[in-house]
Amino acid sequence: MFALNPRSVLLAGVLLSAVAVAQSKQGAQPSKRLLTPQNSAVLFIDHQPQMSFAVGNIDRGVLLNNTVGLAKAAKAFKVPTVLTTVAAKSFSGPIFPELQAVFPEQKPIDRTTMNSWEDVNFHAAVKKTNRKKLVMAGLWTEVCVVMPALSAIDEGYEVYVVTDASGGTTKEAHDMAVQRMVQAGAIPVTWMQVLLEYQRDWARGATYEATTGIAKQHGGAYGTGIFYAKEMFNAQEGGKAANAH
Repeated sequence: MFALNPRSVLLAGVLLSAVAVAQSKQGAQPSKRLLTPQNSAVLFIDHQPQMSFAVGNIDRGVLLNNTVGLAKAAKAFKVPTVLTTVAAKSFSGPIFPELQAVFPEQKPIDRTTMNSWEDVNFHAAVKKTNRKKLVMAGLWTEVCVVMPALSAIDEGYEVYVVTDASGGTTKEAHDMAVQRMVQAGAIPVTWMQVLLEYQRDWARGATYEATTGIAKQHGGAYGTGIFYAKEMFNAQEGGKAANAH
């Protein structure tokens, strides 16, 4: 047997202690199921006037607000985004101008297929993002969302359906479509959930102002609360930590 050097043992103990302290400061590892700007892409499907006229499960003004909030979240976190329309020139009209304004340089992919997944250009654009988690929102839920969602799942993608940025012709049509997608493995989320899941830590100063700004513009009562706290008490989420990094 060989003798252990006391100084080596002491040094090893110090190093192990340092690692333990560093790990305790970092906390536990987050779930791989969480959405991040690095593992997901956002798909906006057929947010067009003709499609919105028949929406019956959600107020159309709220739908527009939520859709734009989701779009701004994707842009703020530099998440790959695909815009698509169906029969824009001949029937459904252009994409919502408020949505297009978030991505002024990006031309929506126009199609004839109700199932966008069957359109070669749309499918190629999704593959080009090189992301396996797809965040989908669109009109109508029971047609132009459910079809690509099921198709993407069969192709090995993880699908997250933004239920409050999608609209169906009736509440039942929307709800049944969401249930069908969930049964196939899709995960229902809301637009605010996506925004805050992307931020996840108020110490991430690079996106702090964008996140709270989007919440103030589109987050209803939550946004009003952020505005009030800032104006009255100069308060902010996470305190001083929000200015870090």
